[in-house]
Amino acid sequence: MPRAEQSSLIELPGGASWWRRFSGHTRRLRQRPDWAQFAGADWADRILETRVTNDFHAKQGRSTGRLVLANADQTLAVYLKRHYRLPRWLGLLATLWPGGDWSPALRESRHLQWAQAHGLPVPRAVAAGEYLGPFGKLQSFLAIEELTGMLPLHQAIPLAGSQMDAPRFRQWKAGLARELARLTRFLHERRYFHKDLYLCHFYIPSADTQTTPEWRGRVHMIDFHRLGHHPLTHAWWRLKDLGQLLYSSFTPGVDLRDRLRFWRYYLEPSRRRAARWLTKLVRLKGDRYHRHNAKKKAAV
Repeated sequence: MPRAEQSSLIELPGGASWWRRFSGHTRRLRQRPDWAQFAGADWADRILETRVTNDFHAKQGRSTGRLVLANADQTLAVYLKRHYRLPRWLGLLATLWPGGDWSPALRESRHLQWAQAHGLPVPRAVAAGEYLGPFGKLQSFLAIEELTGMLPLHQAIPLAGSQMDAPRFRQWKAGLARELARLTRFLHERRYFHKDLYLCHFYIPSADTQTTPEWRGRVHMIDFHRLGHHPLTHAWWRLKDLGQLLYSSFTPGVDLRDRLRFWRYYLEPSRRRAARWLTKLVRLKGDRYHRHNAKKKAAV
């Protein structure tokens, strides 16, 4: 099947009365057209218990893991996010308004499709669903196509620095900073905010750590479960995103010149004169993340 036909999720037929949603077991499912060819026709009955292949992590009622599936002539690698114990109030909202995407899995699948439709490089959701009842119990899952052959930036930047001479590495980082600024500004200009905007949530092809590519479209963003549209409170969420990115930039290979370059690319030329206060506030926010995480590490 051509990739274009696989790009969006199809909601499977469902529907149930309010009483059945409250007192019984119902589910709401989305899948890519070819998903069942890999996962099997009965995938919805066992997806919450399916054993993953590797990279398994579990905490606080949720888990993630890498799952490799195969059909007759193809292999599909996905990351499977599962939420086993969601707040009861979310389940009650899903009971009352079943089309609201109340579970984190259905929300993130919708966010990824929004990002994809707007030209942002993101991984593709291949299946998602929520399981409801009885009495407001809610569980959900999301399967996201693996970004095969890619690395997160907090790993890729030091690796590139170890494989390039200093002038090439500076040029490499300059192009990367421009693309990071473009992606961040793209969201913020539309009053959308990632809310987990750390370097580890940007991925690039591992081959790009050995050469200087044309960066546009090469940097992928992940973890869109918290993406939000905030036209009225955008100033606060902008500080949060930029503070997180500043905090995460203190990684081997990134220096002050790189941070200043990103900031220059991020700011619109017409607003650079008014950037002094924004710069101070972002620094304060970044310092707060440093102090908070230092306390957490000390407590551990």
